[in-house]
Amino acid sequence: MTKVYQATDIGTTRPTNEDSLACIEPDTYIVADGMGGHAAGEVASRILVNTARAVLAPDTVYSEQILRGVVLQANRAMLEAIQQHPEYTGMGTTATLFHRERGQGYWAHVGDSRLYLLHQDCLQQITRDHSLVSDLVDNGSITPAEARVHPRRNVLTRAVGVEADLTVDTGSFPLQSGDMVLLCSDGLTTVLSDTAIRQILQNDPAEDKADALVKNALAAQSHDNITAIVVMIYDV
Repeated sequence: MTKVYQATDIGTTRPTNEDSLACIEPDTYIVADGMGGHAAGEVASRILVNTARAVLAPDTVYSEQILRGVVLQANRAMLEAIQQHPEYTGMGTTATLFHRERGQGYWAHVGDSRLYLLHQDCLQQITRDHSLVSDLVDNGSITPAEARVHPRRNVLTRAVGVEADLTVDTGSFPLQSGDMVLLCSDGLTTVLSDTAIRQILQNDPAEDKADALVKNALAAQSHDNITAIVVMIYDV
């Protein structure tokens, strides 16, 4: 048994919301953060979500490979859309997909949206950001604190819809009763630290944790679109 909350907001400065999210039966969840001018970011993230809805039938046998296939199919659909609509040139999107299957979680990921697991008192970032600042942190050039305010923190090194040859990260992890899974766009994580996210998930009095996260990001003056899905695991 799961309980799911979802929330999205345009943020404090953006003219449109280029994030897309989806909860697809049974137990599949998606956050996509689009990029590109002339509303093409909204088009890209919507193509990702619509592709998933078309591909993932209720009787699908889910696996990392199935989720990877969704992202690759969406990548092809975006490249075809760009050929048909040159004004979409430069569009792309992040993609973070999570599926719960009994006591196991499967995921696929491209970009800098994130997947977290809160198990007991530990919040773990499952996915790795495909971004310039993430690479700089990994090679020791900057600290995680410096990455949060780096002027090029929004530069992605990998996105869906940009190149035909796309590498999609995938994985799986065990789930236990009482766990929470969070999918979110970087409009949340650029203003809320992992510690703040954990405290909101554990201690905020609001039942709707996704809404609480988005409201806290707005209070912190997030300039980006903000999206969160919180999946609460009650029975595996």
